Amino acid sequence: MLKETSLVNVHRQMSGKLVDFGGWNMPVNYGSQIEEHTAVREAAGMFDVSHMTIVDVEGGGAKSFLQYLLANDVGKLQQPGKALYTAMLNPEGGVIDDLIVYLMSFGYRLVVNCATREKDLAWLAQHSAEFEVSICERHELAMIAVQGPQARERVHGLLEPALIEGLGLFQGAFLAEPGRAEWFVARTGYTGEEGYEIMLPNSDAPAFWQALADVGVKPCGLGARDTLRLEAGMNLYGHEMDEQTSPLVANMGWTVAWPPESRNFIGREKLEQEKATGVRAKLVGLLLHGKGVLREGQVVTGEDEHGVKLQGIVTSGTFSPTLGHSIALARVPMNFSENAVVEVRKRALAVTVVKPCFVRNGRKVV
Repeated sequence: MLKETSLVNVHRQMSGKLVDFGGWNMPVNYGSQIEEHTAVREAAGMFDVSHMTIVDVEGGGAKSFLQYLLANDVGKLQQPGKALYTAMLNPEGGVIDDLIVYLMSFGYRLVVNCATREKDLAWLAQHSAEFEVSICERHELAMIAVQGPQARERVHGLLEPALIEGLGLFQGAFLAEPGRAEWFVARTGYTGEEGYEIMLPNSDAPAFWQALADVGVKPCGLGARDTLRLEAGMNLYGHEMDEQTSPLVANMGWTVAWPPESRNFIGREKLEQEKATGVRAKLVGLLLHGKGVLREGQVVTGEDEHGVKLQGIVTSGTFSPTLGHSIALARVPMNFSENAVVEVRKRALAVTVVKPCFVRNGRKVV
């Protein structure tokens, strides 16, 4: 039986098309996926992301535990509410999951992917035994993402603008309003646009969703969320990264904190070996200016500087509503050329290899 968020009845009332998404009954769209995508790029849209797993880590050993568990260093977080993006790695340097971690007054809060929930929780439990920590999954919390150039303005009209409008990127705060002490508003997102991700009690989520709709925030499904994140060059677990792919290959090297050398996080030894011997592959963007759509699993063929043929693989691909043609992310050898072809339905279509980011803040960056 599919799991459901506290907003499922609201999605039905608003004509959301519900589908199985990682074992959850979630809206893929409410009609036109392109209209939802465009609303986020040009105005404001909202997403039910309550299927994500929220985990609180508390105790005197919480910091040491997460410094061992995560590739990025939670020691960088000095102010409650500040957050960073990171990954949990296995001993071979592969990515178990990517996540956001917040420093909280009580410890730390992790937000991990729904598809990897069970293995993530098992991994946390396995490695917490030697630390003075408690780990609590927050089933009672929903999460709503409000994204787009007008997103913050719309949210400020409904919450506490004096508290949240001054938040920096990757920073959050609890509300001080009576009855909303459990509401946590963070300036984060997965679309390449401004906005917030708001964690709040399940019981409060339907009324807040309706209040957002009443001020013109468009309900959006997970279909638009995927095209938006791909335009922004943001990785999706199981596509750009997995347990066989290191963060150095997945364009996540910036999320690995190397100093201090004494911090022996899981997977560090293998990543250091990979750096020393040379990273063999990289994540790139692909632009297809002609007809056709790039899709996951398609073969990318190019050359090195000596004209030797090389091959890679498309990890995610779609039609870009913002750009008007197809785009993709692909894993290719390090010395891959700028021009390549992708095999699409037995046709070799020319593509341009670019940095793995296409649109940010509504603007083309390629």
